[in-house]
Amino acid sequence: MPSASPQARSGRAVAVAAVTLEKEIARGSECSVVALLDALFARAHVCGASDIHIDPTRDAVRIRIRVDGVLRDIASCTKAVQNELIARVKILTGLRTDEHQSAQDGRLRHLLASGEPIDVRVSIIPTYHGENVVLRLLTDHGRDFSLETLGFSVQDQQKLQRALRSNNGMILSTGPTGSGKTTTLYTLIALVNAPDVSVVTIEDPIEYSIDAIRQIQVNPRSGLTFATGLRSILRQDPDIIMVGEIRDTETANIAVNTALTGHLLLSTLHTNDAPSAVPRLTDMGIDPYLLAATMSIVIGQRLLRTLCVSCRTQRAITSAEFERLSELALTEPFARNTILYSRIGCTECDGTGYRGRCSVNEILVVEPNIREAILRKASGDELRTLAIESGMTTMLDDGCAKVRAGRTTLEEVLRVVHE
Repeated sequence: MPSASPQARSGRAVAVAAVTLEKEIARGSECSVVALLDALFARAHVCGASDIHIDPTRDAVRIRIRVDGVLRDIASCTKAVQNELIARVKILTGLRTDEHQSAQDGRLRHLLASGEPIDVRVSIIPTYHGENVVLRLLTDHGRDFSLETLGFSVQDQQKLQRALRSNNGMILSTGPTGSGKTTTLYTLIALVNAPDVSVVTIEDPIEYSIDAIRQIQVNPRSGLTFATGLRSILRQDPDIIMVGEIRDTETANIAVNTALTGHLLLSTLHTNDAPSAVPRLTDMGIDPYLLAATMSIVIGQRLLRTLCVSCRTQRAITSAEFERLSELALTEPFARNTILYSRIGCTECDGTGYRGRCSVNEILVVEPNIREAILRKASGDELRTLAIESGMTTMLDDGCAKVRAGRTTLEEVLRVVHE
């Protein structure tokens, strides 16, 4: 008999993990919190969850996981196990078990039954119905990503690779929280990591461990912030520096001056799109001439759920969809006979119709016309117009290209990208 495909094995693993968790919860107040937490980690891991939410309510403990960016309920426990379950998390994390009225943060490493370790970032806060726990699951899967698997088009990959060949300048990845910015930076760092290059990162937190790269964890308690750490890194003879996030004016100033003095600097910034990074940094007090001199590329991105290839189905575009799309400013409009894909749901995708995520991107290359616009303090809208004229594919256009390719659905693109 031929071996089952990885997808089929994954589907069975999800079903087995779900049954194991249900059996432990069914024991009610007699359940083992050790076994319950182990089953919860296993269930979240096989589903590819990024977070586990343990939310106390008046009569029960609600358990949810975030898969592909969307929260969903997976279980409800009796109120009797609430305190013991949270105490178990605190013990594993090394937090105070006698403190119930203040927020606590920590980190733990959990070993799955398969022997695979997962790092878990823990946040506990007091709420009206008891302490609420959120567990962020950090795996090493990020090291397996490439620009192609992340969702970058061939054209955008070439733009990024050209920027990475420079020995100075600044590459920024922008977007809201949870849009994959850090994963993109890790992927770029992996591309330039070589024996003859010194790469140093400063992060909060370190999400993935990368071999042969010096990674520094921010620690405000000891005075190690992004700004102070970046100053120290400059004395470590780096060629390439990654700053987890530009959060304040001090970090922004040091980052820009670092990029100006013969270093390639990569970082993230919270903005809605790529062109907005420029006014965001000028609002933080960075002189336009410094931005024009240092910025190489700005990546704007979001994460789209991708269709499950085991159950997706083809269909013709509807009249309502065509009319709606006709109202959008798309570079390549949809035709009336366009074939789209719909989600169905099966055991492989846990009934959601989606499996995994990819990024939807826009890349602003800072060319001479963009530099001139930065110097005269052009608005984000003007910068966007100039970038599109210079060949930038917008996130909406990139998303629609993925719809045509059958990677995602039209409703998903409009949910994530279109405002």
